[in-house]
Amino acid sequence: MLEAVVVVPHDVRWKEEFASESLRVAHCLGGDVIATHHIGSTSIPGIFAKPIIDILVEVADVGAVDSCNEAMELGGYESMGEFGIPGRRYFRKDDANGARTHQVHVFQSGDPEVERHLTFRDFMLAHPDIAREYSDLKRALALAHPDDYDAYIDGKDAFIKRVDQKAALWRRGA
Repeated sequence: MLEAVVVVPHDVRWKEEFASESLRVAHCLGGDVIATHHIGSTSIPGIFAKPIIDILVEVADVGAVDSCNEAMELGGYESMGEFGIPGRRYFRKDDANGARTHQVHVFQSGDPEVERHLTFRDFMLAHPDIAREYSDLKRALALAHPDDYDAYIDGKDAFIKRVDQKAALWRRGA
């Protein structure tokens, strides 16, 4: 996949953008929505990020989300189904120039992916030194692979897996 990789300094407006967009998404997804969460690097103040708002939505029945595809499409989202993660419904939104602006990850409440994403975010918030390390890694990868999104993602993989393990232990108080 050939896609420009751009990471930028944290923007305080990302929090507001999450708040307003998550309300629109919840409206499109209807009464099954239990909670919405700001995840991904834009949810971690002080670190560089791709300027894409990641929204995690917990629902009562992930299968029922499929009936909301049309409403999400009217809201500007493309429905991608599970898109490589069993039990997830994934939606993405681009601006008028084709640049990604939002990603919505919908999981049934209780799915282990919900806990993993929230634990990673909370661990980063509680450990700014590790968040800075992640920020530095992302900046280096974006410089090394400015036109190769897959190489950028692959370069983060080992770090994310390592932090996921530390974060899970941290969450359990170990």
